Amino acid sequence: MKVKTSDKVLVITGKDRNKTGKITRVINKLNKVVVEKVNMRTKHIKKTQTAPGSKIQFEAAINASNVQVICPNCQKATRVGYKKLESGKKQRMCKKCGESLDKISTIK
Repeated sequence: MKVKTSDKVLVITGKDRNKTGKITRVINKLNKVVVEKVNMRTKHIKKTQTAPGSKIQFEAAINASNVQVICPNCQKATRVGYKKLESGKKQRMCKKCGESLDKISTIK
């Protein structure tokens, strides 16, 4: 999957189109992501003897193909490409400006 947790993304389809937010959770097996303040759902909790009934709101998962990563350098929604580094690792890159989307760690 080309998106990671804490990526800033733009929703491109659905009822929450053009909303932006950070990815809080990635579900690889289902190809879904949870974006903060997007696709809000309401869950009704039945009352019990110890707790009163209530309604809670939470973010439901949306398909990963319905979001685009926002490049931290050019601030535009972009597709994600890959570049192979000299060390043999793959690095995500912005298709519009060519800059890296990943934070490079300089720890040896």
